[in-house]
Amino acid sequence: MRTFFRVLAYSRPYSSYIPQFIVVTALAIIFGLLNLVLVVPLLEVLFDQSGTPTVPEEYQALPSFSVSISWFRWVFYHYFYGFIAEHGKQGALTFVCLLIVASVFLANLFRAGSNLILARTRIQLVRRIRQHLFEHVSTLPLGYFTEQRKGDLLTRMSSDAAEVEFTIVNSLRVYFREPFQIIAYFVLMFALSPTLTLITLITIPISAGLIARVIRSLRKPARQGQNIIGGLMNRTEELLTGMRIVKAFTAERHLQEQFGAENRKLSRVQWRIAKRAELAAPMSEFLNVSVVAVILYVGGRMILNGDSSLEASQFIGFLAIFSQVVRPAKMLSNSLNGLQRGLAAADRMFAMLDETQERITEEGSLPLQQIEQGLEFQNLRFRYHEDLPWVLDGVSFQVPKGQTVALVGPSGAGKSTLIDLIPRFYDPQEGKVLLDGQSSTAYELTQLRGRMAMVTQESILFNDTIFENIAFGKPGATEEEIVAAAKVANAHEFILHTEKGYETVIGDQGTKLSGGQRQRLAIARAVLKNPDILILDEATSALDSESETLVQAALENLLQGRTAVVIAHRLSTIRNADSIVVMDGGRIVETGTHEQLMETPGLYRKMIEMQWQDT
Repeated sequence: MRTFFRVLAYSRPYSSYIPQFIVVTALAIIFGLLNLVLVVPLLEVLFDQSGTPTVPEEYQALPSFSVSISWFRWVFYHYFYGFIAEHGKQGALTFVCLLIVASVFLANLFRAGSNLILARTRIQLVRRIRQHLFEHVSTLPLGYFTEQRKGDLLTRMSSDAAEVEFTIVNSLRVYFREPFQIIAYFVLMFALSPTLTLITLITIPISAGLIARVIRSLRKPARQGQNIIGGLMNRTEELLTGMRIVKAFTAERHLQEQFGAENRKLSRVQWRIAKRAELAAPMSEFLNVSVVAVILYVGGRMILNGDSSLEASQFIGFLAIFSQVVRPAKMLSNSLNGLQRGLAAADRMFAMLDETQERITEEGSLPLQQIEQGLEFQNLRFRYHEDLPWVLDGVSFQVPKGQTVALVGPSGAGKSTLIDLIPRFYDPQEGKVLLDGQSSTAYELTQLRGRMAMVTQESILFNDTIFENIAFGKPGATEEEIVAAAKVANAHEFILHTEKGYETVIGDQGTKLSGGQRQRLAIARAVLKNPDILILDEATSALDSESETLVQAALENLLQGRTAVVIAHRLSTIRNADSIVVMDGGRIVETGTHEQLMETPGLYRKMIEMQWQDT
């Protein structure tokens, strides 16, 4: 139950609702019991065939006050028989019926009040879970997402959270009210017949144990089912994001078969769950009826044998109360059944929440207001896993403040990995990244990244307006700042020609724009941030020749006075760099300016000559 209480911990800020809930629930239970208690005197009036009854001697005087059921019973019968003596049986019948109607009304009124209190707690609890989950995921290190399936993560944040809400959280009403109601019923039953109540207490735990055994067996297959749903979500996400490639390679059938295999596997797991879950309800029904049969047999023998401890009206009242015990008991059984699915979903959700967050600050962290000296890579070695080869092996070079260094090399040389170390998306296993002579790990992470801007080869945009996408790195930017940044990135003109200008919503990942337009918005976003360090990963690769020329000029203006690391393949981007670092196999094989490297036969010269031939 550790997972259950961990979910419940999210309701701690709303503990002020507990006294209200206890009072309202207690009143609902009391008036609910009164409905059943009134059945006994009603039956006594109906079964009594004598003439006008008199008040029995034992009820003629009020007893001394005591907190006990017998005292309340005595007081009720004192006034009840007095009412019969004064108004007759017809008047007493009317009186009891009106009391039943009033108690039913009040019981349901207070029950609705307790449900509203729990509903408010449930809504706030689920809101906190979703918020915590989203905030935690946004702070996980980048490496976590490279090892996880996107569809599975989406499932944990959506369907798993919904499963927690509709099973665990919705069951709070059952767990926090029904046990108290059952206890109250048993207290009242004990007052009517201790013998029958003891028999009930012996038989019910046996049936409850059998049902609990069935319910406990549901958790493992429920967890398997949630994992498979995550896989199905991942398949769906891959289909939707890669639809163009899927159709180009006529791979629809292949993906359909993969999805079908996972879907059939899910159906088998769900069938296993259904067989066990559906077994619980009829088993519960059978065992409950068996208990009722035992009570009928024992109680009937007591009455037939003339046992003075149990009258016929009390026996019928006992059966009426016991019939009400079955309803909350069955609700508990059904809730425990659903709880296993909820706990399985919560386990997957908490597995994500238990992942280590990025260390936003470290002990002895330094503030970083502005980079004064530049950037240095000092004997870096890095690999993504200890079982994998080194992606970077002994990389060392400097990027003085205000200068641009271009990284050149074939695919897989380690260029993208190297630039990911600058904003600390990853930390090297050996060596250091230095800013102003200090290790990047010595600075506060938020301030470190706050002095940088990145434009990647694949522009990442959001399903929002053009204005908000440009302002993403600088919330609160003015319209003048946004327009100025767009002009620098050669984006202003095409923005004005969109449907609503800067207020145009560009669709999921900017699908309403061309590749060149998306890239120019990404550049405008970097321009607006006005960073000390600019990281460009083929930032002009998606532009046509005309746009490339204009944006290249804008980037040259942007790079003035800034430290920049640029991954580039095009000669136009490379030749203006202050220094070029040529990488191959995770190592630096050449360094120098364009002119210096072209004078020496090597990898750089070979790559440029191949580019000239292609041109």
